[in-house]
Amino acid sequence: MPRPLIAIPARFSASASALRYAAEVSSRALVDAVWRAGGEPVTVHPYAPGGSAYAPDVAARLTRFDGVLLPGGGDIAPHRYGEEGEPHERLYDVHAEQDGFDLEAARQALRTGLPTLAVCRGLQVVNTVLGGTLQQDMGGPAREHRHVVHPVTLRPGSRIARIVGGEKVEVSCYHHQRVDRLGDGLRITARAADGTPEALELVGAKGWLTAVQWHPEDTAQDDPAQQRVFDAFVRAAAGDAPH
Repeated sequence: MPRPLIAIPARFSASASALRYAAEVSSRALVDAVWRAGGEPVTVHPYAPGGSAYAPDVAARLTRFDGVLLPGGGDIAPHRYGEEGEPHERLYDVHAEQDGFDLEAARQALRTGLPTLAVCRGLQVVNTVLGGTLQQDMGGPAREHRHVVHPVTLRPGSRIARIVGGEKVEVSCYHHQRVDRLGDGLRITARAADGTPEALELVGAKGWLTAVQWHPEDTAQDDPAQQRVFDAFVRAAAGDAPH
């Protein structure tokens, strides 16, 4: 059987090894995890210079895919979630076209029920699309979750707990922002020890949706619990019963 096609929006990069100019990239660890799960990872050009005006184009492009994976990346522009003041000084890699495409891709996936796995920034994109807000900075280096592997507690009976096979799991994190106000219909299904939301589910979602604030791809090669996140996603994309 053919592998399910998984759309992964590219991330803009100022440079890349062996290329002379700016690049569009996907995380090798992320692509490998999708491949191991049986999916065909496809990097998608994040073209949406006109924001909502390109909604029909984004929707049409996603129809050929069996699932969409919203990966980690830079920060979302605060005005996207209703904050119009001066942005926090620690925001980085904010890109209008990247925001426009990711937000519209999430909106279309939720509308159509396209199986969706949202990772780190991807979780924040889903929260933003559903009317939630973000804490622009968690309080500086002493409070952020960058370059850390730490335990999270999972909500009993939640999809993410069923996927990883337990109610506690060690996760790899790299983020300095977190969910502030939850988007409509979302519920928190995992938390770090400091209370940071680490996973979200959408009550009554039309299709399969799992959103995690951590990076399961970082440790998936050696940690079966993290690889199961990708396995469950690809099974859903293949049309199997949601886990």
